[in-house]
Amino acid sequence: MEKFSQILNSIDDIVWGIPTIVLILATGLLLTIRLRGVQFRKLGLGFRSLFKKTDGGKGELSPFQALCTALSATIGTGNIVGVATAIAAGGPGALFWMWIAALLGTATKYTECMLAVKYREHAADGHVLGGPFYTIEKGLKERTGFSWKWLAVLFALFGVLAGLLGIGTMTQINGITSAVNNAFDPSNEHIAITLFGNNYTWSTVISGALVTLAVALVVIGGLKRISKVAEKVVPTMAVIYVFLGLSILIMNATKIPGAFAVIFKSAFGWQAAAGGAMGFVFKQVTDSMQKGIARGIFSNEAGLGSAPIAAAAAKVDEPVEQGVVSMLGTFIDTIIICTMTGLAIVIAFYTGDTYGNPENLKGVALTSAAFSKVLGGDGRSVQFLLMLCLVFFAFTTILGWDYYSEKCLEYLTHGNMTLVKIFRWIYIVAVFIGPYFTVNAVFTIADITNGLMAIPNCISLIVLSGVAARETKQYFDKNPKL
Repeated sequence: MEKFSQILNSIDDIVWGIPTIVLILATGLLLTIRLRGVQFRKLGLGFRSLFKKTDGGKGELSPFQALCTALSATIGTGNIVGVATAIAAGGPGALFWMWIAALLGTATKYTECMLAVKYREHAADGHVLGGPFYTIEKGLKERTGFSWKWLAVLFALFGVLAGLLGIGTMTQINGITSAVNNAFDPSNEHIAITLFGNNYTWSTVISGALVTLAVALVVIGGLKRISKVAEKVVPTMAVIYVFLGLSILIMNATKIPGAFAVIFKSAFGWQAAAGGAMGFVFKQVTDSMQKGIARGIFSNEAGLGSAPIAAAAAKVDEPVEQGVVSMLGTFIDTIIICTMTGLAIVIAFYTGDTYGNPENLKGVALTSAAFSKVLGGDGRSVQFLLMLCLVFFAFTTILGWDYYSEKCLEYLTHGNMTLVKIFRWIYIVAVFIGPYFTVNAVFTIADITNGLMAIPNCISLIVLSGVAARETKQYFDKNPKL
């Protein structure tokens, strides 16, 4: 297993090397400039448009349902486990790079979702299929005159792999079972089975089986059932988690400036610079940048190309309308929810008399320890609430990524629904075996597949940035009061 982890880390370092990081940030920066900061100018419009009636639009979901379906796939372990993993590996500065990726990524999310609506296809039965694969195939051919279908096929293939092996199944169920085990059997006293030299408790085995059963019951029902679950569960759990986060920030308001100072110093290596080792300074900065951006993309999926698949199903006629709603996903996911998690960890363990990860805690255990420390008390009630949030967040992420993977497979198989139905059962099996992979290996697999999806998607967004700018300008010229 150790050799396998080393191989994964080597691949991850290549996929998430400087070229990929530059590509993602450059895409967001280019779109921010060409769209004249649409993510800042029209953020309020996005919130106002959430519940706008769109009965006349062609699609399967309301804009709010499309956003919730996308959020169901983004608000998950990345917000609770991923942030902790990034800080543990890259230091508090990783949170800063998550913010940078999110601010630029909001323009990316707007563009990719807007283009998904523009280039989507409608079947005779009203069935909608859209996403980066159609944006790449149709948009790039329209723009360049050459066929880019091979790149669309690559994206769809990476999308299936990301859902099945990475962000959609194993990372989420692993986060769920870890949270449940941390709440009910933190000392690992009740061992059920031993696999590959690792012990797994009854709480892990039972919670994994129950979640798998729940996933099966929803997934077999298709998009409509997934969207109905998402629009109810996601807002409820987000409110609970935000309440927890706000409680922490209010109770520790005096420590917030110090936490921000630590984050900025770590992001640029100023703390390491005090030690005088320039090689270590460079390593700290690059580690913070790499882990922060990778986990940021894992969490909010801006540039990844997943959210456009849900956005394409929205009942809207104007692509820009869905773009301004969909970009809220990045803002809510990273700027609000991930920030609350990150600040809690930094306040708990990187300010005051101590600086560092206590007992080398990982994943949800680090987040849970941070929340318990800053909120006080015995920590059990905090652990239980955190567990509930993570369970439901991750559960809806599993559902959302099943939908994404199915759409990618549907594109690859030219609409062969028999293969899609078979895939659903394979997906359920992947959820079932997910708890028995190590946290580091699971997140590394997710990072690799995410990076492979982001590359073709970002290439298409750069080429089509002029189309996006023109569509946006024309829409707001026609609607100057918006």
